[in-house]
Amino acid sequence: MPDMSASVSLAATHLVSLAKDVDENKVTPGVLGFIVFAVMALAVWGLMKSMNRHMGKVDFKETPDPETDTPKGTPPGGAKPQHG
Repeated sequence: MPDMSASVSLAATHLVSLAKDVDENKVTPGVLGFIVFAVMALAVWGLMKSMNRHMGKVDFKETPDPETDTPKGTPPGGAKPQHG
């Protein structure tokens, strides 16, 4: 592990010693599982905050089409309804 910094190698040796204290027959997610879960939770929180900000900028009001000057009672295409 020559490319690892001193603090990372110290943390790795500390985690390895903690792993030896755990019962060999018991499976746990451990510290690494917690860190992965915490990072994923922070990522989801950030994405939801960003999505909320972007959804706030969306304008849902539909502007009338300037090409069609049909009255409200006229169906699209300009044809008048036939009464029989």
